[in-house]
Amino acid sequence: MIRKKTPSFAICVENSDYPVSLELHKIYRVLPDKDVALDGDLRIIDESGEDYIYPADYFVLIDLPSDAERVLRSSFMVQPQAA
Repeated sequence: MIRKKTPSFAICVENSDYPVSLELHKIYRVLPDKDVALDGDLRIIDESGEDYIYPADYFVLIDLPSDAERVLRSSFMVQPQAA
């Protein structure tokens, strides 16, 4: 049996209720969470750097080529340096 992987990234297409936490058209990392998915939500790492639950219809899930996904995953791990 071939198991399709769950997309790990999504593009924000709606942020009217969360303008500080989500930027339109930005790619966000999605964390797998079957419980929140049952309620029609996604667990997203937002602008705070923490994961929160948002309505799934605020995002479009995207499948990326493995090279692009690897680069994005590693870039999300890098913490910005304090000025």
